[in-house]
Amino acid sequence: MIFHGLGCIFQQFPGMGPAFLNFRPMRYPSAPVRALTLTGICILIHIYARNPERVESGYSTQFYPLFGSFLRQITGFVPFSIGDIFYAMLIGWLLYALMKKLFRLFRKKEKETSEARWYWIWLSRLAIVYIVFNLFWGVNYNRTGAAGQLGITVRDYTVEELKDLNCVLLDSMNHNRAAMAVSGNRKKSKKEMFEHVSVTYQALQKKYPFLGYQNPSIKSSFWGWFGNYAGFTGYYNPFTGEAQVNTTVPDFLQPFIACHEVAHQLGYARENEANFVGFLAARASPDPSFRYSAYLDLFTYANRSLYALDSIAAELVRRDMSRDVKNDIAEWVRFSRKHRNPIEPLIRWAYGKYLEGNQQPKGIFSYDEVTAYLVAYRKKFGNL
Repeated sequence: MIFHGLGCIFQQFPGMGPAFLNFRPMRYPSAPVRALTLTGICILIHIYARNPERVESGYSTQFYPLFGSFLRQITGFVPFSIGDIFYAMLIGWLLYALMKKLFRLFRKKEKETSEARWYWIWLSRLAIVYIVFNLFWGVNYNRTGAAGQLGITVRDYTVEELKDLNCVLLDSMNHNRAAMAVSGNRKKSKKEMFEHVSVTYQALQKKYPFLGYQNPSIKSSFWGWFGNYAGFTGYYNPFTGEAQVNTTVPDFLQPFIACHEVAHQLGYARENEANFVGFLAARASPDPSFRYSAYLDLFTYANRSLYALDSIAAELVRRDMSRDVKNDIAEWVRFSRKHRNPIEPLIRWAYGKYLEGNQQPKGIFSYDEVTAYLVAYRKKFGNL
């Protein structure tokens, strides 16, 4: 009826018909316009992130805690790693797109205009990844972080401070390893271990409310076997909000790895901060295996830092490790040597460059910088 009525009107006013109907459907922006618009958004995000205080007071403490908790709520109930599947599909699609492009170039089927459009499309895709990555989590690389929240000043330390720290960590490491033997400390299942990570953060929240952890989403990574050769023991997936743990590494390493990845979930993006927050959490655990895992990992960082400054002092400290600790470290070394391969250094180099591009100028050695946090924390609070 509506169209019939309009037809009558056009018959009465013949000039209206063609003019009224002479319209074109809305067109999407061209590839260059779309790419340049998205690039502009990337620049705005970069400008916003250049101010750590602004990031801390806005994104990291207002927006991200709510968004991160929401993301974990979506993925946490799924018993397997969504992120691992996502990355596998992404890598497969990228390889397909690359092979398709190379095939067309080899067959010379690409026209000059379509080739240029292809580059604009990929610029748009990269910009979208950058935008999503930063909005979902990446801006946290630019926050002031845990040091500001705790009121500690992280600075260079002296050799004597480092020696003292090594001794403190050594004593706690030996003590908790002995406590494991006394308690019998049966091996936890993956599910039990992940559930206990939440318990440790709940205990820590009583002392530091800003480290509360709701809606857990901790998964065992499908790609643990690959991680053993690539050199990673866990990772945080910012697109799904999942903490991925490589559960094929020695058992005594896994509790601290899980606490470290949850620290990433809470918005502590830099590796030194994730190590520090993960240590605070594992140390608060009532389970000696969690405390031992944390002290063992942090001792290796501190002792390596001491070795670089005073190798004799570092060796003397290591001599006081208990027999059980020495056995665990020997197992760790055997595991690492078993998976040593020529590809791992390349992956570590690439990951180091990624860290350098995200406010961590020391690259892969950023993990070791947790030592400065421990010295600063001990100086203010007096205990570890």
